[in-house]
Amino acid sequence: MTISDIRELFPHLKTDQIYFNHAAIGPWSSLALNRINEYSTQRSGEKIENYPFTIKWNASAKEKLGKIIGAPQERIAWVDNVSNGINILAQGLDWKTGDRILLNDLEFPSNVYPFLNLKKIGVEIDIVKSRDGIFDIDEIEKAVTPKTKLVSISLVQFLSGYRADIDSIGDLCRNKNIIFSVDAIQATGAVQIDVVKSKIDFLSGGSQKWLMSSQGVSYIYLTEELQSRIDQKYIGWTSVKDTWNLLDYNLTLRNTADAFQNGTMNALGISIFEAVLNMFIDFGMNNVEQRILENSDYFINRLTEIGIQPILKNVAEKNRAGIVSFKHEDAQKIFEQLDGKRIYAAVREGMLRVSPHFYNTKDEIDRFIDELKKILKS
Repeated sequence: MTISDIRELFPHLKTDQIYFNHAAIGPWSSLALNRINEYSTQRSGEKIENYPFTIKWNASAKEKLGKIIGAPQERIAWVDNVSNGINILAQGLDWKTGDRILLNDLEFPSNVYPFLNLKKIGVEIDIVKSRDGIFDIDEIEKAVTPKTKLVSISLVQFLSGYRADIDSIGDLCRNKNIIFSVDAIQATGAVQIDVVKSKIDFLSGGSQKWLMSSQGVSYIYLTEELQSRIDQKYIGWTSVKDTWNLLDYNLTLRNTADAFQNGTMNALGISIFEAVLNMFIDFGMNNVEQRILENSDYFINRLTEIGIQPILKNVAEKNRAGIVSFKHEDAQKIFEQLDGKRIYAAVREGMLRVSPHFYNTKDEIDRFIDELKKILKS
């Protein structure tokens, strides 16, 4: 597929919109719309009990997602959101008073509150302080103590856009027998991920942002070894091995990640996700990442030309992804005036945040810059 082919899949591009807000929610393509129509046609009479189709799409979605994150499909489970995914980890481990968890001060709350909630049972939380929107492996290593049991980090930070060196952090954690957890919601669909290479023990992400699918469909990945250490707090009829022996009541859990899927999943959402993933598989995540980095770098350079200093201006490309943010006293005004021109970005913590995807073009970025210059002069 070419970029022209990809752009033909998005109805919003035919309405004179420029969408740079994929870090919030991604637009639906015709792949999603066609699957919705197919599913709706089935459920409204063509095949009302469309269970065989949802089973097929469920397995296919896990296989395709597994290719994107480098994981076997049996190590992936569906959850409804990242917070609940991370709570499976936080609430499932055998914590002792004085155990420590290492976070940082750039995390979205989904990767903080599930762990802060453990303070009531004596777990201590250490926060690595960032510097100008970044932090490095040295600061994490200095913060590790003999009591550190888990390190959790976003692969790509939601505000600054900083991309962590998860290979180095994974090595550090593995060498010190520390559980390594990654929040990938701002990374999957934007950059290449290999959970095995990066020695990730647990990963959680969502499908509604860079993967451009539907809200309410998120996922976890965990190693077999870590699953054996988790005391699963919530269990349902689909958690057990012999699911369809309905009156046996045998509480023997599945040994795959499916054990964490306690009952009916978001069948429509997963079916949509399966269809949308084809775009990433066909275009290739290496090509997706390369175009996103090119767009991010171009955005940073164009902003710098007009006197704006993006947070990651002086950061190496290996620590960039799709998010470009900058501080401005009139961030809200800029956002609103761009919105009026049908150019969509976001304001977070007083920063204007843009997040171009791989299908966006430099011409669209130039138009953003031209409109921004007019706003700054007004």
